[in-house]
Amino acid sequence: MSSTLHFQEIFDRLRMILHKYEEKLVVVTDTPSYYYLDSPKINPLNKKPNFFGAVKLNKNYVSFYLMPVYACPSLVESFSEDLKKHKKGKSCFNIKKFDNSLFDELEKLTENGFEFFKLKELV
Repeated sequence: MSSTLHFQEIFDRLRMILHKYEEKLVVVTDTPSYYYLDSPKINPLNKKPNFFGAVKLNKNYVSFYLMPVYACPSLVESFSEDLKKHKKGKSCFNIKKFDNSLFDELEKLTENGFEFFKLKELV
């Protein structure tokens, strides 16, 4: 299997995680290699929508961005060691292999992050 096809499958699976929230968020970008969601609420400080999450197909990996991880550091406490290995920066995870247990954990993390955004009235 070519790495391009492999990474496209990872992208598609991660996109599905974010897609569940599409009706409650705003789709900014939806292409075969980039999917980006904002909150419908405007941040009063910078007058822009609150970024929620994105998934991006890169040459050597797929990036999964989840802003609630940055906004709520306590979400990090629930990370498995495996997920921590994929974390790059404050809210990004780079994925190179198809791993259902990792995807399940990201799905739960996204759900918890969305609940945090709701609680803080960011969505």
